[in-house]
Amino acid sequence: MAPSDWNATIIAEFRANEGRVGGPFQGAPMTLMHHTGRKSGRDYVNPAMYLPAGDDPDTIYVFATNAGKPHDPEWYSNLTSAGKGSVEVGTEAYPVIVTELTGADRDRIYAEQAKRYPGFADYEQKTAGIRTIPVLALRRA
Repeated sequence: MAPSDWNATIIAEFRANEGRVGGPFQGAPMTLMHHTGRKSGRDYVNPAMYLPAGDDPDTIYVFATNAGKPHDPEWYSNLTSAGKGSVEVGTEAYPVIVTELTGADRDRIYAEQAKRYPGFADYEQKTAGIRTIPVLALRRA
């Protein structure tokens, strides 16, 4: 299945089930990230797992793993370039401000996600020495 078909299937399932999806994402917190192509100007939607910020109900963290590929996903570049976007979480949709985490903050949040979902540790191993997987904070605007 092509990545765009895979995403379309997840997006449809997310919207049909109040933000829940099955398969490999069963029980995981999911969001749909809306962003504008920095070159094309087109609107895009990408599904992603997220980590809620325990101390801030208006912030979620997303991880630009690109399934462990050696390059960042396009949505990462689009969101960081614009500094804003919007998300769907459950049945709610709202605009967000995008901030990239660095250093110890990034490492702490990524480690927590990898602890909860070991696939994230696998992605980090695949990209070791090639790139550091970015972590973005998406804060309700």
